[in-house]
Amino acid sequence: MIGTVMRISWRCLKRDRVAQVLTFLLPIVFFSIFAVIFGGMGGGTTRRIHVAVADEDHSPASARFIAALEKDGSLNVTTARGEPPQPLTRDQAQELVTSAELPVAVIVRAGFAEHFGGFFGQAGEQQQATVDLLVDRSDPVAPQMIAGLLQKAAMTSVPDLLMERGVDMFEQYAGPMSASQRSAMDYYLGLLRAETAAPATAPASTTQATVERGTESANAGDDATDDAGAFGAGLVQVNVIDLFAADPDKSPTNAFYAAAVAVMFLLFTTTASAGVLLEEEQNGTLERLLVSRLTMSQLLIGRLVYVWLLGIVQLCIMFLWGWLVFGINLFTPAHLAGFAVMAAATSAASAGFGLVLATACRTRAQLDGLGTMLILVMSAIGGCMVPRFVMPDWMQSVGLITFNAWALDGFQKVFWYERPLWDLWPQLLVLFGLGGVFVMVARVLSRRWETV
Repeated sequence: MIGTVMRISWRCLKRDRVAQVLTFLLPIVFFSIFAVIFGGMGGGTTRRIHVAVADEDHSPASARFIAALEKDGSLNVTTARGEPPQPLTRDQAQELVTSAELPVAVIVRAGFAEHFGGFFGQAGEQQQATVDLLVDRSDPVAPQMIAGLLQKAAMTSVPDLLMERGVDMFEQYAGPMSASQRSAMDYYLGLLRAETAAPATAPASTTQATVERGTESANAGDDATDDAGAFGAGLVQVNVIDLFAADPDKSPTNAFYAAAVAVMFLLFTTTASAGVLLEEEQNGTLERLLVSRLTMSQLLIGRLVYVWLLGIVQLCIMFLWGWLVFGINLFTPAHLAGFAVMAAATSAASAGFGLVLATACRTRAQLDGLGTMLILVMSAIGGCMVPRFVMPDWMQSVGLITFNAWALDGFQKVFWYERPLWDLWPQLLVLFGLGGVFVMVARVLSRRWETV
């Protein structure tokens, strides 16, 4: 009898294709997604960090320092913009960060060559070569990584200058070297210079390939130039300047996670609500509705509006809870307006998605299985489970096929970057556009009920 029960269970699983996918395929898909994000596809490599670099020193040493950064395989360095390309200024590099084009900008300050190796000086007279790190802490990984790479670049780019400063300090305290010692030192300095020599000014043409994106005009962060901290000691002093330093009570990070969780569960809610159409089909209610004066188009629009409003209410409750318990700065005119339009657009896209699934599936069980699989995958690659900034570049691009990514980008613009409403137009266009496309597809799929 036990064997019979086992055979019956196996046959049920064999006939249920959705159950097979959820049992065997979905775990493999999730494992692959997280392995790519955290393990790296093909060898565990980390993602390349996009960084802007501006040179205020204009010395051979600073040029070699920047060249070392450009050669680093972990970075994608932008040093010029425009046609023809012109070296970035501090203001232009800052604009790239404040407009959310890049997460970090490096400013090589004037006096870099003069003070390089300054830690050899006497107490009270020490002056180190200084680099300003303009950061957007919505990506917490990039500033930490680049701070370390700056020290690496300093060590490898100008070892001859470091050696010269050390020798000068040695002679200051131990006395001058002999002629033979000086001759040997000059010989080895020549070898170091030959290995690390680079043009004093990098040709503009060499930076053409690194200019990948244009910039938007941005006023936010123009006055945020006070040092916000520094990363540990090294050959260069790294002053960290947070361009989005905000009152901790505003909790923009909590707003991001509220949006991520809300968007994922919004998909489950709207899909389940749209599934009422399948229940009405199974109990005969749908047929009775269609023989009345109600048309299929009217029925779909009614369901769509209900699910859309339900989604907006769900998002409102999530953010109100975040405001009440976790300090999300919701009740400002800009935040309320941005939240309102993003909630409407996100709920519209989600409601349309739920209608498509409901009209494409034949049974409620099929809808539950297929909907769960699609929602989890979309949430994983769209940034609801893992922030997209930790993903490889190609995977961040793939994530844009989901409206989860567009919704999160929009909410981040509202609560983190505090952008004006008109800067939300790409996200609103995509979300409302997808909602309209989903509704048209659902209307086409619903014709099977009109022909019964």
